[in-house]
Amino acid sequence: MFRHPASWMLPLSLVCLASCDGGIRADRDTPACTEVLITLRVQVVDARGLPAGDATVSATQLETGNTITSVTGPNGVTHAVNEQLGAGRVRLTARSGSKTSDSAEVVWSCDECHCYPAPDTVQLRLNP
Repeated sequence: MFRHPASWMLPLSLVCLASCDGGIRADRDTPACTEVLITLRVQVVDARGLPAGDATVSATQLETGNTITSVTGPNGVTHAVNEQLGAGRVRLTARSGSKTSDSAEVVWSCDECHCYPAPDTVQLRLNP
């Protein structure tokens, strides 16, 4: 009977293990990158604090000048401002008819998959 040296068994078993299921993964807790955009919740309220539907929200990335403009729903909220603006400071303003809001700033930070706003929600109050 032919005996194989045990020294080649360990490397062969590691090659087989590495080829299973796409390879060895060092960290299974890391979430996979998804195509779902991270958004910022922006609420616009009137001078009395009531939701301002149909208000126009503008978000401008201060370094690049990229802008996203959206309109709030009946509840005064829009989720159209998203991570496509990129990392850095973003200035937000709202207007409804002749009424405008003071501006607010959000800072977006990015990792290898997504960009995240801080804070993750903003309320803009229309001036009387």
